[in-house]
Amino acid sequence: MAAAARPLVSVKVLEGDMATDSAGAPLPDVLRAPIRPDIVRLVHKLLSCNSRQPYAVSRRAGHQTSAESWGTGRAVSRIPRVPGGGTHRAGQGAFGNMCRGGRMFAPTKIWRRWHRRVNIHLRRVAIASALAATAVPSLVLARGHRVESVPELPLVVSDSAESIEKTAQAIKILKQLGAYADAEKAKDSVGIRPGKGKMRNRRYINRKGPLIVYGTEGSKIVKAFRNLPGVDVANVERLNLLDLAPGGHLGRFVIWTECAFKKLDEVYGTFETPSAKKKGFVLPRPKMANADLSRLINSDEVQSVVKPINKVVKRREPRKNPLKNMAAVLKLNPYLGTARKMAALAEAARVKARKEKLDSKRTKLSPEEASKVKAAGKAWYKTMVSDSDYTEFENFSKWLDSYYENKVYANFYRQFVSSIVTYFAKSSQLLVQASALGKATVPFGTLPVICLDGVDERRGVVRVSIGELGIWVRQTENYLWDGNTG
Repeated sequence: MAAAARPLVSVKVLEGDMATDSAGAPLPDVLRAPIRPDIVRLVHKLLSCNSRQPYAVSRRAGHQTSAESWGTGRAVSRIPRVPGGGTHRAGQGAFGNMCRGGRMFAPTKIWRRWHRRVNIHLRRVAIASALAATAVPSLVLARGHRVESVPELPLVVSDSAESIEKTAQAIKILKQLGAYADAEKAKDSVGIRPGKGKMRNRRYINRKGPLIVYGTEGSKIVKAFRNLPGVDVANVERLNLLDLAPGGHLGRFVIWTECAFKKLDEVYGTFETPSAKKKGFVLPRPKMANADLSRLINSDEVQSVVKPINKVVKRREPRKNPLKNMAAVLKLNPYLGTARKMAALAEAARVKARKEKLDSKRTKLSPEEASKVKAAGKAWYKTMVSDSDYTEFENFSKWLDSYYENKVYANFYRQFVSSIVTYFAKSSQLLVQASALGKATVPFGTLPVICLDGVDERRGVVRVSIGELGIWVRQTENYLWDGNTG
């Protein structure tokens, strides 16, 4: 940004001066130079290093004892230890930076690189930026100066101020200019420095007041202002960045004498001509003639061609994860909803059918049904008891012998079939199938289906299916047959 440009700056006439017809002093180009706070901070940091005084610890510090290590084998560390006895110091570690009374790590030396070299052109650009900032009232106020009563900035007084040499006269001039409030602020801020600096000839500190810039070499104005706390005096040909921007902060309150103000073009040059005092230096030209962007944007010339403000805000819809958001996945697969409904209905029907089936099985029989089941069981028992009466059923045995040629199967079937024929007498059909022998199916009487599934000659048993029941049957001496379901 650049300072606001005005063609002329009024010169304040002090009391007792002769009336003049001067219209004012033209604004120097250096006060319209671009303001670069980054360059000012960098140069200020480097220049402030040049006032440092070397420091270092003593060369013998921490080594003023004849300590030696005790070596290994004594259950202590190998750090050198103070010799002797009769005192607590004996046996204590020494020399190391981890020891009490030892030297520091990497002891400081006075040959450290304390000072910094700064390019001449960079220093001059920083001073030009600091000078331009002194002409901006907002920056001066932001730095903390009391300039509410000052008529204008930059503030220029007549050359008669350079002839004073009394502090009372200096205070009178400051009051006439409305700048005494800033000097009072600096005076009231005098305090004692915290820390050890108060022991090193830096006991008192105070804020910065106005900077008085004069143009005549050997002027007595230096004596008049030098006793005011916070008020500094400088020659226009020897301006220092540390005075123009204390702490690297732009906006120092500067009071110019008329001759010093008019010398600025000669000392720092203009945008067209180089400086007469500083060889090869040309003021940096600002990128913008007017750095007030808000004024430029809101001007009629710009607003007449720009588009109107788009007040309709289009908010982007947030992306939704189809793996977690049902609405998003339905956009990709609309059938998913129908499929889920069908699956839910099928599951509900399955659960209902299973429940009905379990309920039907768990339902207790009525007394009439229970009595019928009991009667059927008794009839079954009586039938099984009566099976033994048909073991010598000759006619049935002869028919079985005539059908089967194999004696192993014939003997088994003769005794087995004759023992169960009475029980199945009331059934509708008998179908004997010798599947192991490959024989055909033979109907017989009214007995149920009897099938031969296999023969285990080693064990002497036969696999027989009677209806839906599959059993292993073995012939014995005492019983007609015995069987195990399988």
